[in-house]
Amino acid sequence: MFNDIAWAMAPAQGQGAQGGGASTIMSFLPLILIFVVFYFLLIRPQQKKAKEHQKMLEALKRGDKVITSGGVYAVIEAVGTTTVTLKIAENVKVKFGKAYIAAVRPASEED
Repeated sequence: MFNDIAWAMAPAQGQGAQGGGASTIMSFLPLILIFVVFYFLLIRPQQKKAKEHQKMLEALKRGDKVITSGGVYAVIEAVGTTTVTLKIAENVKVKFGKAYIAAVRPASEED
């Protein structure tokens, strides 16, 4: 009984082995397409945004009006290599890490 089943399955296995290369590529095609979509919709825009943020941090100078990632509106008093001294009120200066500067406000914007 089992011998008949084995012989009946043998030709089907032989036929499947002939087209193995093409079926392997076709089975990975959806994964490749998903990766390509994720790259263009998620990874690439994040990399572009990170580069723009890095350029903005390098261009910081004294007198720029900034917003920190915590939402503090301030004016830059001094710029170091990794830190920035911010003036948040009269006679109140705070030292922040450069990476925590979220945006530079336009000079025409009111406080």
